[in-house]
Amino acid sequence: MNEIDNYLNFFKSKIHRARVTEAELNYEGSITIDADLLDASGILPSEKVQVVNVNNGERLETYVIEGERGSGIICLNGPAARKCAVGDYIIIIAYFLVREKLAKQYTPKVVFVDNQNRLIK
Repeated sequence: MNEIDNYLNFFKSKIHRARVTEAELNYEGSITIDADLLDASGILPSEKVQVVNVNNGERLETYVIEGERGSGIICLNGPAARKCAVGDYIIIIAYFLVREKLAKQYTPKVVFVDNQNRLIK
């Protein structure tokens, strides 16, 4: 009998307590994130992410746009701009499918930032 691979939707990485710097309602939709934070977290442009607003409990899913490196930008675009206000703290979470056999071996990347969305070392 062949063994069937089971896949789990698993926590890949997150940017913890980033501060929203901009909200652009008149945009097609997404979240713009400083390229330095993307590199540190392993989150890629166009990747689907969940955004959790620490201030009001709102949750949404959208895709990532790479922002200017070193800018500290965290900008909610389009309808997502209604879910977060400038100055709110959010958690940006990426998930991925992983074989169940490998899931216990994976360690998620967690990126912590300061109030200007700069990496805390």
